[in-house]
Amino acid sequence: MLGTIPFPEGMGGSVYFSYPDSNGVPVWQLLGFVTNGKPSAIFKISGLKSGEGSQHPFGAMNIVRTPSVAQIGISVELLDSLAQQTPVGSAAVSSVDSFTQFTQKMLDNFYNFASSFALSQAQMTPNPSEMFIPANVVLKWYENFQRRLAQNPLFWKT
Repeated sequence: MLGTIPFPEGMGGSVYFSYPDSNGVPVWQLLGFVTNGKPSAIFKISGLKSGEGSQHPFGAMNIVRTPSVAQIGISVELLDSLAQQTPVGSAAVSSVDSFTQFTQKMLDNFYNFASSFALSQAQMTPNPSEMFIPANVVLKWYENFQRRLAQNPLFWKT
């Protein structure tokens, strides 16, 4: 599972995530799958609901019950079997959309942070060793970045 050896022909791996319930019993949830054609994926797990498990191949395993240990399970299965499985809805594979969402939140956070230090010229104490950036310049950069991100989420790669 290190990515150096492919799955056997016609096989892939179901990816499960487990976090124990209040009794320490592992609750497995199907996130999705990986195959030779799709050898990696990033699954969003922040929206998973505790206690809502799904059928899994790990029931017969003698896993120690611990109250706060998350686990990842990979079950090697036939591709036909993988195609019939339904991952939990909140475990959507990450996409450019989540990158755009992250970038938007980062921009908002930066603008709010920088704005929290805004002073009027009357409030400023002259200090020759400090530089000040006018708030309208930060706002202009923020608006330009948002516009460019909306036009092309990958503009920063060029």
